[in-house]
Amino acid sequence: MSASASPGRRLAAVGAILALIVGLVAIGVAVGTAVEGGGDHTSAEPGPAASVSESDPGGRRQMYDDIEKKTSRREKGDALAVGRTDAPVVLVEYADYQCGFCGRFARETQPELIKKYVDKGVLRIEFRNFTIYGEDSERAARASWAAGRQGKFWELHDALYAKSRKGKALAEDKLTELARDSGIEDIDRFRRDMKSEAAADALGRDQREGYDLGVQSTPSFLVNGEPIAGAQPTATFTQAIDEAAARAGENGGGK
Repeated sequence: MSASASPGRRLAAVGAILALIVGLVAIGVAVGTAVEGGGDHTSAEPGPAASVSESDPGGRRQMYDDIEKKTSRREKGDALAVGRTDAPVVLVEYADYQCGFCGRFARETQPELIKKYVDKGVLRIEFRNFTIYGEDSERAARASWAAGRQGKFWELHDALYAKSRKGKALAEDKLTELARDSGIEDIDRFRRDMKSEAAADALGRDQREGYDLGVQSTPSFLVNGEPIAGAQPTATFTQAIDEAAARAGENGGGK
């Protein structure tokens, strides 16, 4: 792509690349995804890593940089984020609370990334509610957003992913119980926030961002704009973060 191409066109091109990568990885998880959409929602092992860093055909790195600028919000006080706003690397996750692979990442990989990178100021993680399994997923997403209004997003996020929760386990009364257990004190406010237009707007913003990128399944990730699809081994994420941090250092560090 030429250097004169607009950021919007570059964004569309990255979306096409991401959609292709996700489609290829989906071959490796097709069985697990199909079951996850119904029945007992069991998961299969994800396919090969979707990170692409060994070459830069057609100015792909420039496109990744553009997508990083578009999607890494770095908003102060963002309840759905953890890590410094000026961290050199931002990992954006598009996830659904009924997604087994998302739960695996939350339980197994994210704590390691927080300890190794977030706590040292290298990484910022920004969560996006990308609901693909219907009303129950949307209700859970609204609940997590509402928890964030009282500074308890990550507590409820972790409780939701602590074990597989599907269907009736995400009914309003169950979510309210989880919210109370997560330390949310004003339950009346929690219920109001969960049903508010502001919650709908926040979910819509995340959803549109994902669709614009070409996200087709969960979890999907961006590490400084470079896509990783599926709950890959922790080593895949550490490699991507290390490479992104090195590039950021070469270009002058954090934002």
